[in-house]
Amino acid sequence: MHGYGLASVIHRAGTDPVLPGDVTARARDLGPLESPLIWLAFASAAVAVLAVVVALWYRRRVRRWGFTAFGVLLLLAAVTALNSYVGYVRTSDDLARLLQRGPGVVHLAGRLLDDDKEAPEPSSDTSSGSSDSPSASHGGTGKAAAGQRIDVVNLPDPAHGVPSGSNYVILPPGYDTDTARRYPVVYLIHGYPFGGPRDWLTSGDAPGTLSALQQANVIAPMIVVSVDMTAGNPATDWECLNVPGGPQLETYLASTVVPAVDHRYRTFADRAHRALGGMSGGGFGALNIGLHHVDEFATLVIALPYDDLNDSIGILDGNQAAIAANTPRRYLPGMKFSAPISVMLAVGTGAPTDVVTARRIADALRARGQEAVVHAERGFNHTWHTARATLPYLLAFADQNFRATPATS
Repeated sequence: MHGYGLASVIHRAGTDPVLPGDVTARARDLGPLESPLIWLAFASAAVAVLAVVVALWYRRRVRRWGFTAFGVLLLLAAVTALNSYVGYVRTSDDLARLLQRGPGVVHLAGRLLDDDKEAPEPSSDTSSGSSDSPSASHGGTGKAAAGQRIDVVNLPDPAHGVPSGSNYVILPPGYDTDTARRYPVVYLIHGYPFGGPRDWLTSGDAPGTLSALQQANVIAPMIVVSVDMTAGNPATDWECLNVPGGPQLETYLASTVVPAVDHRYRTFADRAHRALGGMSGGGFGALNIGLHHVDEFATLVIALPYDDLNDSIGILDGNQAAIAANTPRRYLPGMKFSAPISVMLAVGTGAPTDVVTARRIADALRARGQEAVVHAERGFNHTWHTARATLPYLLAFADQNFRATPATS
C-alpha cells in the first residue's frame, strides 16, 4: 500500500488549476522551428529571387533557374508559415520523426537527423494479441526529460481489426528505483487524420510538460500513455470508433490497452486514478469513449473538443444506430451516469466554435450532475499550439482528481 506524495500546490477537485507562470510560459513558447522568422526569411528570399529574374529577364537560363528557385522558396515559405500557425514541428527531433514517415530518401534524411533522445523507436519484434489475451513486446527504452523513461508497448489486436499499435508509455523519475510505489495513469489520444501516438511526445511535448509540473511540485508523479488509435492506417479519420466492418478502436483502448498497461506497470488499476484525454479528433474519442466507459475513467481531459461526428459521419457507413450511439451531442443530455465523472475542456479563444462547443458540453454534463470545467487560452486556435499550451492544466486537473480519492492499493 503506497500512495503518491502530496504536491506543494493544492487544488480542489473540479476546479481550473492555477499554475506557476514559468510552467505555463514554457508550454506557450514557440519551438525553434515554429518561429515566424523562418517563413518570413523564405518569403523574403523568394521576393529577392523574383526581383533578380525580372532584372535579368533577357537571360533565358536566369529565368528558368530563377523561377524554379522562386517556386521552391515560396513552397518552403508556405509550409513553414503553416507550421508556425499549427505548431506541429517544434524542433529538429520533431522534423526527423516526421521525415521518417516518408519513403526512400525522405525516410533516410529523417533517420540521419534523429538523435534518438526523445522518443524511442518501437521494437521490430511484435506479437499478436487480442482483447482476451493481450500480448505485446516492449520497444527499446530511452531517457526523456529529467530522468523519465519512455517505453513503446506494441499491442496489435487482430481480433478487433487493429493490426498494429505502438503505444508510448512515459514513466516518471524514480519508477525503477521505488519498486513499491504505484501510480495513476493518464491516457492521451492523438488527432486525426495523419496523427499518431508520437505526436503527444513531440508536438504535444508531454514529457517536458510532465517534468516541468513535477519539478514545480504541482503534480505528483504519474504515468502517461500516448495511445495508438490509427489501426495501422493514420490517413483514415477513424474518430476512435468501433467501426462497423472495420477496426474496433473503442474496444481496443478499453479492453486491450488499459488492461495491458495495468498488467505491465505498477498502476492504481481503478477508475478514480485513471484519466482519458486527447486533442481534436482524439478529444472527440476521449469524450465518446469516456462517456461509454464511466466505469473505467473517472476523469476526462480534452483539448479542442467536439461532440458531433460532422464530416466524419461517413466512417459509420450510414448505420443510424451507430451514429446515434456515438454522437455525444445527441445522447449526453439524457444520459444516466452509473458513476460520477469530472471533465476539463480546453480551448483557444481564437477558435470561437471550440469555445461554444466546450460550453455546450460542459452545460450538458452539469445538467446531468457531473463536474465540468472549461479552460480557455486567449488568442489560441484549433492547433497543436493550443493542445500544448493547455496540457499543463489538463494534467494538473487530472492530478487534483487523483488526489481527491485516497489511493489504497
